[in-house]
Amino acid sequence: MIPYVREIDFEYGRIDQISPLIRRVIANNPGPFTYVGTGTYIVGHGEVAVIDPGPDLAEHLDAILAATSGERVTHILVTHHHSDHSPLARPVAQATGATIYGRAVDRAPVEGSIQLEAGYDRFEPEVTVDTGTVLSGPGWTIEAIHTPGHTSNHICYALREENALFSGDHIMGWSTTVITPPDGDMGDYLASLEAVRMRGFSTLWPTHGAPITEPGPFIEAYAAHRLDRERQIIARLQAGDETIKAMVPTIYAAVDPRLHPAAAHSVLAHMVELVKSGRVTCDGAPGLDSRYSLKHPTT
Repeated sequence: MIPYVREIDFEYGRIDQISPLIRRVIANNPGPFTYVGTGTYIVGHGEVAVIDPGPDLAEHLDAILAATSGERVTHILVTHHHSDHSPLARPVAQATGATIYGRAVDRAPVEGSIQLEAGYDRFEPEVTVDTGTVLSGPGWTIEAIHTPGHTSNHICYALREENALFSGDHIMGWSTTVITPPDGDMGDYLASLEAVRMRGFSTLWPTHGAPITEPGPFIEAYAAHRLDRERQIIARLQAGDETIKAMVPTIYAAVDPRLHPAAAHSVLAHMVELVKSGRVTCDGAPGLDSRYSLKHPTT
């Protein structure tokens, strides 16, 4: 079972010093995909980096600028292109002269694919980062880690001085992460989870919700949850369900029904992997409306 962390002390727009090098301001955009809202992080003192500036809300832009008043914003770091993370990057850059870092979308969503409540932003960084890219300022050093899975362009950022990771939507304390093909990929996601686990971070700072202070066991439980979902999908196939639509109400019976469309896409992400591995067959390319069956070994 995932040891969720759901308690968080905050007020919208309030500047909280949450570690020696990290401040946080939370945007007023709560919802089923954003929890209490987008947490924008400010790293350093004097010359600072802003991580995930967040949604296009004038009051949140004002809060970020107030939080960095008297300082120089040198770097704007974006984890990925969803509209609760990246839209304010350009306005913050225009107001401060900072450079925008991140990664462009590798696999764009197809027409008709699910739109998360946050939606997609047409994000383009000024500087592209990849695993191993190092950015720094007075007293702080940040290393980029490409963590595809939730999206193809997802980047986490490691703060070396505190052995901490800004985990974006890759790992969240309050919920699991939605994987939406084709931009999202379950195989990539599980590999990225393991890559983060192996780094041995002391703290994870997700963009939504509270920090994760025991990352090792949490990530292990996160990965185990995904494998358990795979077993549930196989069980539904054995029970005679042939479509994702038929499976979701049973597999996600305890989940907010508003999240069932997103859950269907996570099931699809599992199906893509199951078909790729030869354990499941479907009528054509895997899709939400495809019919699936277990591939029985020949005798």
